[in-house]
Amino acid sequence: MRLSAPKFLVWLLALVLAALAIVSKYTGIPYIGSFVRQYDFWFMTAAYGLLFLGTLFKGL
Repeated sequence: MRLSAPKFLVWLLALVLAALAIVSKYTGIPYIGSFVRQYDFWFMTAAYGLLFLGTLFKGL
């Protein structure tokens, strides 16, 4: 199986999702904080899933 690096946009989106999940554990985020705090596990899961898919498929 040949793996490839994800595109920059996919990597950046995964980084933002992961950062939101981590920051919401320690402090409040204005405007979207309660939503992120409620679903922080799914935000982190989506971030790693997105990186996995970006690495697995070449065009993503």
